[in-house]
Order: sequence, then C-alpha cells, then structure tokens
Amino acid sequence: MLLFGYYLVLLNVKQVMAGYPVWWSLAVGHQYSTLATQPILCGSIPGLVPKQLRFCRNYMEIMPSVAEGVKIGIQECQHQFRGRRWNCTTVEDNLAIFGPVLDKATRESAFVHAIASAGVAFAITRSCAEGTANICGCDNRHKGKPGEGWKWGGCSEDVEFGSMVSREFADARENRPDARSAMNRHNNEAGRMAILDHMHLKCKCHGLSGSCEVKTCWWSQPDFRVIGDYLKDKYDSASEMIVEKHRESRGWVETLRPKYTLFKAPTERDLVYYDTSPNFCNPNPSTGSFGTRHRKCNITSHGIDGCELLCCGRGHDTRTEKRREKCHCVFHWCCHVSCQECTRIHNVHTCK
Repeated sequence: MLLFGYYLVLLNVKQVMAGYPVWWSLAVGHQYSTLATQPILCGSIPGLVPKQLRFCRNYMEIMPSVAEGVKIGIQECQHQFRGRRWNCTTVEDNLAIFGPVLDKATRESAFVHAIASAGVAFAITRSCAEGTANICGCDNRHKGKPGEGWKWGGCSEDVEFGSMVSREFADARENRPDARSAMNRHNNEAGRMAILDHMHLKCKCHGLSGSCEVKTCWWSQPDFRVIGDYLKDKYDSASEMIVEKHRESRGWVETLRPKYTLFKAPTERDLVYYDTSPNFCNPNPSTGSFGTRHRKCNITSHGIDGCELLCCGRGHDTRTEKRREKCHCVFHWCCHVSCQECTRIHNVHTCK
C-alpha cells in the first residue's frame, strides 16, 4: 500500500491526461460504487474528449455498462497475469489506474487496451439482451435458417451493437496521427473481434420430464474467461512493430510495420506493440514496476510463476501456515453432505 502513495507523488496530472485513457478510472473507486444509486455526471468523468462527452450525454443509460465493461476487463487482466512478474496491479486513488506501465507501447499496454475494449463491448451486449437499456435489445438480423431439430428462440445477443458502442466511445480519443494511437486502435479492435469470433449457439430443450421435443437456440457471447484466455495467447504471440513517419496532406503521420519481415505479418486479430517491456523484477516508479518482492511463488513450477523466474533469481523464503479446511466429508441420502473441520499445515513460498 505504501507504493500506491509513492506513485501518487511521482505522477503529475498533466502527464496522466496526455498518456492515458483516464476515463477507465470510472470503473474503480467511489464513482463505480455509486453507479447503481446515482446518475452519472458526464462532466465529472475525467479525461473525456468532446466526442466521448457528447456520447455520454446522449446515451447516459448505457454508461454504467461502459464502466462495468472496463471493470470486468481489469478483473480478467488480473486473473490472466496473476502468476507473472507484472500482475496487472491497479493504483489506488489515481487517474492513471495502472500507474506508468501504460506510458510505453509494450505488450502489457496492448493487452490492457484489448481486454478493456472487449469488456466494454461484452457488457453493453449483455445489458441490451437483459433489457436494461431502451436503445437496444436482441439481435434479430443474423438468424438465418434454423438447423435440423431446433428453431430460433430466446434473445440473441447483439454483439455488433456492443462492438459499435465500444468503438465509438473507446476509440474516440485515438484519432491522433501518431504511432501510439494507431497501436491502440488496432489492439482495441482485436479485443472486440475476439468476442465476435467466439459467438456461439446456445440452446434450451422444452418438453415433458426434461425431454427435448422442442429445442430453441439463440446467439450468445462466451464466458468472458474464454475471451481472456484467447487474448492472453495473443499477448504471448504479439507482433513487434517499427514506427515509420511519412508526410500526407494533413502533415506528418506515423504508421506501424512489422519489425521482422520473415515472420507472418500480424492480422487484425493479433496484438501489436513497439516498445520493449521492463523486466518488472524490482520497484521502479518510472516504469510502474512494483517488483516481485514478497510475492507468492510456486515452488514446483518451472514456468514464470515458479520461484526461480518470478523471484528473478533472488531466491525465496518459506514459512508454514495453518489453515482450517473441511475434511472427511460424507454424503447422506437424501440430500446433504456433512464434513468435519481439520487443521492442515501448508508451506508458503515468497520471493526475497
């Protein structure tokens, strides 16, 4: 917690406003906790560009879903990186909710933008299907002919509307002719396409005694964990780019091209970056690294979550911990389970 205060001193608001989609802060802290009980004041959301401010005022009813989308994106990021040196830590009471980590155009920045824009599209789409917004609803455009043994029914989720909202709002500030805006737009769209590519038919049976005399199906989004797993794979295989400058009628414009021409060029579904990531081994306020000291590590793993790699070769400490757990559970007919409570000793390993 002391590090959080440390970052607050070191970050100035001007730098944050220039380098961050600081409206993400709507998804954490006091503003998020009051969304269900108080209307959103669009002018109080930090970092909105004029296009976002107009969108917020015109479509205020879906702004809680925008905030919810960023929230689930952050939570998924923290799940996917829970065993890595950078674990998607957020900084309390700061407009720059990830600290300076996103100042550089790294793989981490690519993933965060992708998962956040995917989260917004996902939450908007789900909200429309649940009927909580009046401006949208179910998707009746992409049904086609039903298959054998089933018919269309239920509420197909309108992922195109959710993606459109995410594109209009999240990409509104990425209109500069520089490389970072080009990278952010690309990764935002890759996040949204991850949802489109994972839409699937969900079906329900109808009939007496659980029979499937009639089966109705509708288009559904996957569990968001599926999107997180997919984008984490894209993070691991992200393409490194080179920044090029060329003159157009509007002035100098920066574009991206692959650094390694022998490799397959990235598609619109891949993540791209052009800055090298720090190693995140030691605390460094300028890069946003919290270091890995006192982080729990897996003594049996040879991966990045193992004590050797996570602790960056510094070694680890081991302590014992007593935990009370359920044990000797017995199923009783019918229908409950009774358990005893046992005290067990566990070894806990933490980085030096």
